[in-house]
Amino acid sequence: MPDTLKAQHIARLTAGYVLYSDMGRVLCSVMEDSVGWHDTITGHGTAAHGRAKYGQGSYQELRNDWHRNTRDNFLVELGKYDLGKRDLVANLNFFVKVVVDDQGTLGFVPGHSPAGGFVELRAEMNTLVVLSNTPHPLDPSPRYAPKPVVLTVRAGAPAGPDDPCRRSRPENARGFTLTESYFAGRI
Repeated sequence: MPDTLKAQHIARLTAGYVLYSDMGRVLCSVMEDSVGWHDTITGHGTAAHGRAKYGQGSYQELRNDWHRNTRDNFLVELGKYDLGKRDLVANLNFFVKVVVDDQGTLGFVPGHSPAGGFVELRAEMNTLVVLSNTPHPLDPSPRYAPKPVVLTVRAGAPAGPDDPCRRSRPENARGFTLTESYFAGRI
């Protein structure tokens, strides 16, 4: 996430921007976005955060009401690829808006993402995407109630020279060129 933000001079993601690797390559492009703001700076919840906010309880006790947390969900999924804690990176919180006031305090914006909101990503290179549908750490709701999510994967055309994500920032044009050179074996 740090390279994504500094390369494009942004603090949030929306359509027209891209997600960068730490090598300056474009991982994914944000093609469409009905929400207009996705949080890039506040991270994710942990087991300790969940216990403090929602209370104690195991799966054996709570069954389907068990409170999952993003960090453990990420580690379980990464483990399937022989990856672990050292491979956790700064995450992106889709459908969340967090603002900063004049004193530097982060504030969660409730109701930012209406039902039916969507974001469309295009993978520009082989990318492992790990998703977790859990409450945001700054969400003020005292109730553990993740909203339903639908995920669709389909084939798409690669970015061309007039692609809106490539043209949105001069840095992105260079990022796409670097990514294409990598796949062409020129790097």
